[in-house]
Amino acid sequence: MSKKPIPTWFFVLVVVRDGDRFLAVHEAKHGQLWYLPAGRVEQGETLAEAAHRETMEETGVPIVLEGILKVQHTPTAAASRLRVIYLARPADATPPRDHPNEHSLEARWVTPAELESLPLRGREVAALFRWVADGAPVYPLDLIGSEEDDY
Repeated sequence: MSKKPIPTWFFVLVVVRDGDRFLAVHEAKHGQLWYLPAGRVEQGETLAEAAHRETMEETGVPIVLEGILKVQHTPTAAASRLRVIYLARPADATPPRDHPNEHSLEARWVTPAELESLPLRGREVAALFRWVADGAPVYPLDLIGSEEDDY
């Protein structure tokens, strides 16, 4: 059996909750649909650092990560994709960015009901928001660590 490395892409998705509202992003790419803060992890960056960076770039809202909702691994014949879905809250009262930049067209706080009126990139946005609103299990951030972490 071949021992070739498996090309793997790492992504983060961030469900940012403030009471009964969630942070949604009007994407500049992907058909200019609505999604949640998300993106690829850059070389040398931790998953948590990517979650902070992507949320700030796309929404302008600084966050505090509260935990991990899911870790998803999707292998294919050619490569693999790993996604970590974080739960976060806003770090302060900074409003979402309401003008376009290179990362998104705008961002806004929405309730799950308000989300229904937006054109979404996929069903997972509404499903994740409902799941969190209904009390989804949240796993500790130290579930994911570095090989150098102390035990």
